[in-house]
Amino acid sequence: MRTTTAAAGEKKRVSRKEILVLAALSVGYLLLSYLLVGFKTDQLFLIGLANALYFATPITRKFITGFSIFIVFWVLYDYMKAFPNYWFNAVHIEDLYNAEKAVFGIRDGGAVLTPNEWWQLHSHTILDVLSGIFYLSWVPVPLAFAGFLFFWNRQQFVYFSLTFLLVNLLGFVVYYLYPAAPPWYVQLHGFDFIATTPGNTAGLVRFDTFFGITVFHSLYAKGSNVFAAMPSLHSAYPLIVLYYALKNRLGIVAKVLFTIITFGIWFAAVYTSHHYVLDVLAGIVCATCGILLFNWLVASEGAVSRAIGRFVAAIR
Repeated sequence: MRTTTAAAGEKKRVSRKEILVLAALSVGYLLLSYLLVGFKTDQLFLIGLANALYFATPITRKFITGFSIFIVFWVLYDYMKAFPNYWFNAVHIEDLYNAEKAVFGIRDGGAVLTPNEWWQLHSHTILDVLSGIFYLSWVPVPLAFAGFLFFWNRQQFVYFSLTFLLVNLLGFVVYYLYPAAPPWYVQLHGFDFIATTPGNTAGLVRFDTFFGITVFHSLYAKGSNVFAAMPSLHSAYPLIVLYYALKNRLGIVAKVLFTIITFGIWFAAVYTSHHYVLDVLAGIVCATCGILLFNWLVASEGAVSRAIGRFVAAIR
């Protein structure tokens, strides 16, 4: 059933309490961010956008309230820089590489290569461009899909957003339990652990070079942690979108499009040496577990389910 927006035009004055709460959250976020990760202009942009949308109109107020779920995700992801996972557990480099080769190794001449190494030797411009396009979609597609659900069905919007957050939380837990180096790290540094290693575009540099841009260089310069390759959340996100597209019985065009994007990102993750096949499979498992766990929480009709219901009601 489509969400009605008939009441969106109704005027509702923002209370003094809401103003004070939002101001406290804004200042608190900036101060905590400064202490943990240092000042960045991104933080001011986020605060400015959130406040502007909250005070603009009733519908934008509901919109940013709903999207606060994604803001929580972004803040947690950013704060991971302050607590590197290699502080807590040893980074898996050689053992993961050997496991990948043992399970998915490809014989090329007299050598056995990981799929990443094989594709590095057999790259093609068309695949470079397609992989870059797929990888650029890994965040915009979930956000755009969430925006669509917000105006189409608020309950499904909340369900999708909370599932997205839950899958990320599960992934973050694994990051800290099992720090893992990506394939490109082994290609550049071997099996030695170098804590200060910066992010790297790896195979995506070919996309930047082809178009004469630095889009991926800029993106990976802001990465929270090089040693967070397992699971591949790049691979988890499109699967969540595809699941909710199927669940909501969207048209065949949407289903086909999201299926192509899902498999495209899975391929690109390996092709560009950002993830092992094992990382991709772990991302798929992470997304599946998150979806099943969220559905169980909603069906249990406990405190969590009631809290979700109240949140849905608040943005309708």
